[in-house]
Amino acid sequence: MGGPDKPFRPVAGQPMLERVLHAVDDASARVVVGAPDEDPGLAPACRIAERHDVREVAALGGPVAATAAGLVALGAAHPAPFVAVFAADLPLLNAAAVTHLRATLAADPTGEAAVFVDDTGHRQYLCALWRTDALLRALTGAPPDGRPMRDLYAAAQVREVVSGQSPPPWFDCDTEADLHQAQEWLQ
Repeated sequence: MGGPDKPFRPVAGQPMLERVLHAVDDASARVVVGAPDEDPGLAPACRIAERHDVREVAALGGPVAATAAGLVALGAAHPAPFVAVFAADLPLLNAAAVTHLRATLAADPTGEAAVFVDDTGHRQYLCALWRTDALLRALTGAPPDGRPMRDLYAAAQVREVVSGQSPPPWFDCDTEADLHQAQEWLQ
């Protein structure tokens, strides 16, 4: 998108990253992965896990590497049964959507991940909730750098979730037109 780091772009007066973090205000720990160009001004309860270039366009890194770095920052003894994996450019994500994902996994003891699907049935891999132990297993083995997110889901018992919310919580902003659309929905 050019300009400042995308997660810091405001939608309805609030940076997208801040909106995502508010959606998980009740989390026992929150980790933001990346190396922002500017001070994100995160709440003290948030930790930053830096990873050498976690951008999807890089030859190395990508969202799987970012997910692995986030789990490392949480620590091996992370007590929570679930781990949320959200992109930082989801300005429409809210606590109700997170609760929907959590309820899906809580109702199904065999489910390992709950992921939103869009209107065309495509999984929104970066708008999901995992059982912590299942995500650790999915990350074991192949190096995370450059791995596509769909690889993490390949062997997992995935529960696809239709949000039922309008606008959709999985809507990500990759263009100026996306930002404009999100702004309109939030007004």
